[in-house]
Amino acid sequence: MNPLRCPVVELRQYTLHPGQRDVLIDLFDREFVESQEDAGATLLGQFRDLDDPDRFVWLRGFDDMRRRTEALESFYGGPVWRAHRDEANATMVDSDDVLLLRPASPEGGFPVPVGARPAPGEPAPRSPSSFLATVWYGRGPFDAAFVEFFERRVRPVLAETGCEPLAYLQSEHAENTFPALPVRTNEEVFVWFARSADEGRMDDHLKRLEHSERWREEVLPTLSERWARAPQQLRLTPTGRSALR
Repeated sequence: MNPLRCPVVELRQYTLHPGQRDVLIDLFDREFVESQEDAGATLLGQFRDLDDPDRFVWLRGFDDMRRRTEALESFYGGPVWRAHRDEANATMVDSDDVLLLRPASPEGGFPVPVGARPAPGEPAPRSPSSFLATVWYGRGPFDAAFVEFFERRVRPVLAETGCEPLAYLQSEHAENTFPALPVRTNEEVFVWFARSADEGRMDDHLKRLEHSERWREEVLPTLSERWARAPQQLRLTPTGRSALR
């Protein structure tokens, strides 16, 4: 069995000042990808939110919590962040909406990307893919029985309606040992990410799911019993240098 890729994952949602998203993305894709990976992080993906022009979403992974601390100390204490932090921070209203996650099973981690990302400054190949991130908020922890329910009941319905998850994760409650970057604590979440060929097919999946008898009768009742509030759905499109495309 191959080792699990990125056992620790951050899902980061930034609220930006109006008109500043492309400014941040240009800076991020140019300056903050290799510099973070050189420090020990894995940049899993960067995205525009299709429904909110002022939201930037990205995913960062680590081998474990100790290496997360080391990577963050190295990057945020290093020359690249010092040189560009004022420009980056000027685009942001809020950068504290962060969930700390771990793959829910050995099969739940993010796959290794196919193909290399473009180098800084290179034209990005057109990527029509769209991504759907679904965040379920639980009343209590999502235990092994729920993970089995997801794998045996939820995932097949998502696949048959056209949007099979490529990764599924749950809350990681390890201590945040880099408090300069807050994470949302006291949350119980289960998150899945799925890829569609394009935005139209993603929207078709959502319509088919809404009308699926199996979803309504076999899946939704169990999910609804566990949720603390309505789930969040993020319709996303990757930036030019996102590893997920």
